[in-house]
Amino acid sequence: MPGKIVIIPTYNEKENIESILRKIFSIEGNYHVLVIDDGSPDGTAEITGKLQEEFPERLFMIRRAGKLGLGTAYITGFKWALEHDYDYIFEMDADFSHNPDDLPKLYAACAEGGADIAIGSRYCNGVSVVNWPIGRIVMSYYASVYARTVLGMKVFDCTAGFKCYRRKVIDTIDLDNIKMKGYGFQIEMKYTSYRLGFKIAEVPVIFINRTLGTSKMSGSIFGEAFWGVIRLRFRKIMPKRKN
Repeated sequence: MPGKIVIIPTYNEKENIESILRKIFSIEGNYHVLVIDDGSPDGTAEITGKLQEEFPERLFMIRRAGKLGLGTAYITGFKWALEHDYDYIFEMDADFSHNPDDLPKLYAACAEGGADIAIGSRYCNGVSVVNWPIGRIVMSYYASVYARTVLGMKVFDCTAGFKCYRRKVIDTIDLDNIKMKGYGFQIEMKYTSYRLGFKIAEVPVIFINRTLGTSKMSGSIFGEAFWGVIRLRFRKIMPKRKN
């Protein structure tokens, strides 16, 4: 069976990390998980380390010294996944806003449906968000409209962070040239993939706001994405050079 790895960046997720990992490991399909922890002071990495003893062949962790940004966490994970020969590489949050039961749907869209990237989309069938403040929904929805309009990319949920990539996508993108570190990273990865000619599919999911822990969203993250999208529109996109 092709190898599947779910990359989960964490910072202060002690309330969620054990539950999300056990849930993923309970799903049929032999999903592996790589946790990228950015120096969580609350013990998230220690909880993950204990679970590694229980799931030594399926759970892996990279511990970083501090908060270095969502984008750099995923890029670290992508490079690790390529080095360890995984065929399907997922992005997912630790807080249950992304339902682990949707992982097989994203996998099927790539493995059976012919997509190179499958996006767990909140907006391809209206608005599928539960328990978010209305202001947050409006901001998120129109951030995607803005990115879609500026970039000319036919993706309804440009900022989605729940995705499955075929290995060839990650292996083709020049990861060292991905500039945005916050949630703009999600837009940049989609647009780069789109410009390189990869097929993107949106799979409708229901996004549920976290019930435990604290959101990491901030105004500076949206500022980076706003200006980053404009710069991205005029950037030359090239594949990674093969040695």
